[in-house]
Amino acid sequence: MSGCQVNKRLGDNKQPPNILFIAIDDLRPQLGCYGDKIVQSPNIDRLAGFGVLFNRAYCQQAVCSPSRTSLMTARRPNTTKVWDLNTHFRTTIPDVVTLPQYFKNNGYHTQSIGKIYHDPASAQDALSWSVPEILAVTNKEGKYVLPSNLQKGSSKATATESADVPDNAYIDGQVADQAMAVLRKIKDKPFFLAVGFRRPHLPFSAPKKYWDLYEQKNIPLPVQRIVPPNIPAYAVHNSEELRGYSDIDHVITDSKTQELLHGYYAAISYTDAQIGEVLAELDRLNLTRNTIIVLWSDHGFHLGEKGLWAKTTNYELDTRVPLIIAAPGKERGVTSNGLVELVDLYPTLAELGGLPVPEALEGTSLAPLLTKPDQPWKNAVFSQFPRPWQYKNEPEIMGYAIRTDRYRYVEWRNFKTDEVKAMELYDHQIDPGEVNNIANIALIRELKQQLHDGWQMARPGRIMRRP
Repeated sequence: MSGCQVNKRLGDNKQPPNILFIAIDDLRPQLGCYGDKIVQSPNIDRLAGFGVLFNRAYCQQAVCSPSRTSLMTARRPNTTKVWDLNTHFRTTIPDVVTLPQYFKNNGYHTQSIGKIYHDPASAQDALSWSVPEILAVTNKEGKYVLPSNLQKGSSKATATESADVPDNAYIDGQVADQAMAVLRKIKDKPFFLAVGFRRPHLPFSAPKKYWDLYEQKNIPLPVQRIVPPNIPAYAVHNSEELRGYSDIDHVITDSKTQELLHGYYAAISYTDAQIGEVLAELDRLNLTRNTIIVLWSDHGFHLGEKGLWAKTTNYELDTRVPLIIAAPGKERGVTSNGLVELVDLYPTLAELGGLPVPEALEGTSLAPLLTKPDQPWKNAVFSQFPRPWQYKNEPEIMGYAIRTDRYRYVEWRNFKTDEVKAMELYDHQIDPGEVNNIANIALIRELKQQLHDGWQMARPGRIMRRP
């Protein structure tokens, strides 16, 4: 971000703070500011230097619509009853006031560009915005530009694409262009501008210049590329999302794995460049000093680890997300290791905007961590995922996961009876890759109680349990 100048005191300007709400699809914390040595993400890294980077942020369900619904309503999946890609939260909690809707009700201009809710037209929510969404729904032309891919009958052609084209030949360059144009139009009124980028979601399509940033042969392969023993069948899947692409065979070779990794890196750098353009325009318009900037991803992603591709598990790689908040008058260039959740963003932004925090929200404001990032915080965070994933009517099994400072514990329960069908336990102190399920040890009793106590007992100020 070019010369991002954040005021030390919001009080210097009585105008309500603007919100720039940047969403990225399928991005795990594979960024320079999170310690990745290969990726080139200079603009996001620069943003982290002007805000607080949350090193241990987690989504509530690792797939697009349930995660985004949870974030935008500050309700967890069992409250929203959105566990799939088809259910709209207005059918289950019709009167809920979403995060942007709350700001709209309090005098803000709220607007959406790109993917904020899930992609289909049926997933949009007009009540959230002051004006109709822009580029909320994409089609094949936004994902591909090469005729060989556009001419394929399926919406899924190849899993990667490199084309020597300008950035706005693909959807995310168009989103950035629209975001800059909208900023120029709304700069004189308080705004909540949500800008959603689709890459690095599959297909890994990006202009050739971003592929050229990397030498494919130098990209390391995952260490653990098979499903470890002693893991329940509920915990994994057959990578169905990836296997729908035309160039993906039943066996994903090492060379194909490297190509896919190369594509993921290129897609990150492409999206990073678009974010840089938007942030530079914010600066040029002298808006940065009174704008709260939030950057988040809806969930993580597997890139062949444990033989898994894409998301839809309860594992660390799928549930942990990048999260950066740069706010006027708050800490800059620091990291918080507190356990936080995407469901926390609604109360956080309400508090930072000087609005009352609605009582029904199921998250906790992170505002205190923006002034004292190292203070004691939640002792656990919670995620879940249904099985089968493409269920009918309601899930048969629900996997409930708790992540503490040291452990990840998962119970796979019958959704109707709550009977525990399988368990997983991973010790991150010695097993950060979650390959050794130790769910048969005595520690499970204490974690089991903490999982059943739920998120309310994990809030800051509660008695800390040992795990």
